[in-house]
Amino acid sequence: MAVQRKTSQRAALLKAFELAGRPLSPQEALDLAGRHAKGLGIATVYRNLKALADRAVLKVVSLPGQSTARYEMCGKAHHHHFHCRLCHQVYEADGCPGNIEPLVPKGFVLEDHEIVLYGLCAACKPPSPRRRR
Repeated sequence: MAVQRKTSQRAALLKAFELAGRPLSPQEALDLAGRHAKGLGIATVYRNLKALADRAVLKVVSLPGQSTARYEMCGKAHHHHFHCRLCHQVYEADGCPGNIEPLVPKGFVLEDHEIVLYGLCAACKPPSPRRRR
């Protein structure tokens, strides 16, 4: 495997993922990392995301119906994702509901699973109606 050199652009990308604390699309990664690495372009982001995923620093997060993969830091405990239908950002959902074996058709073997929750994030949800007194 070729030695990957440390660059300010790669460092800015990693910092973006650490600060975001959620899966990022390549464009979101560019927007966040670009604040710390002037002149960073989308082609460089894609190249670095692939290299970081190949080195198991980042993990690819593929969501149903999404043509563009997202990426998140590796090494996290098993978790699922929440996709906001309004702003399209993806967040980590802590934990897992547990035993899903009963959902597997008879004679099949479960190897992995991913649960995606859909709705509105805290920033996008409508304000709660005020109660009258």
